[in-house]
Amino acid sequence: MTLFSPLEQFSIISLIPIHFGNLYFSFTNSSLFILFTVVFLLALFSLVTNSDKGLGGFLIPSRWQIFVEQIYEFVLNLVDEQIGKKGTKFFPLILTIFVFLLFTNLIGMVPYSFTTTSHLVITFGLSLSLFIGITIVGFQIHGLHFFSFLLPKGAPLILAPLLVVLELVSYCFRAVSLGVRLFANMMAGHTLVKILSGFAWSMFSVGGLLKVASSIPFAIVFALTGLEIGVAVLQAYVFTILICIYLNDAINLH
Repeated sequence: MTLFSPLEQFSIISLIPIHFGNLYFSFTNSSLFILFTVVFLLALFSLVTNSDKGLGGFLIPSRWQIFVEQIYEFVLNLVDEQIGKKGTKFFPLILTIFVFLLFTNLIGMVPYSFTTTSHLVITFGLSLSLFIGITIVGFQIHGLHFFSFLLPKGAPLILAPLLVVLELVSYCFRAVSLGVRLFANMMAGHTLVKILSGFAWSMFSVGGLLKVASSIPFAIVFALTGLEIGVAVLQAYVFTILICIYLNDAINLH
């Protein structure tokens, strides 16, 4: 019997090889599912806002329209609670981040699909770009006074060099923690489900008493799958609310 590694599900497969010298720009399975997620979201949001297509845009909303409106209102309330009126102009960005991560995570739960957020290069690239953007926003609003966050009010001057270094490291670590948290949770959950499902299938294939006993790990796999769906939604929420908190800090200089 051939044993497969539970990490094989995260393998990057080149679908359309593209090379420019030593540079590698191939279209991979990860690129395919990112493109699929973007196209799906564009189609969904355009259809539910266009009454001519019959899915939304009605005074009495359809089910799909209610679903999209609930997401819209949820993110709008989140921005209003965490940032306030100053965060209104950032709402389109935050809504885009939330729905992209939400559907990317959920699509990764479909059998034989690919979870793009289980790769650090994707999550860290997203978190780093957002971190840089938030920092730029802080400088645009406060100028050089933005550096004042490095020294808390009332701190003794003798501790200033140490506090500045600690605050700077803590601030820069936000970009790392955002990406690593999402990547680690998605990868760990999928790996655990793969290991348990492989173990259950091995017991089922042996037959006899083990075939009957395999119902236990199969039941655990189904339970974990439900838990992973919850984690997929929760991680999209956690990532989004942290972006809101960091934006609030940059705008109001907390």
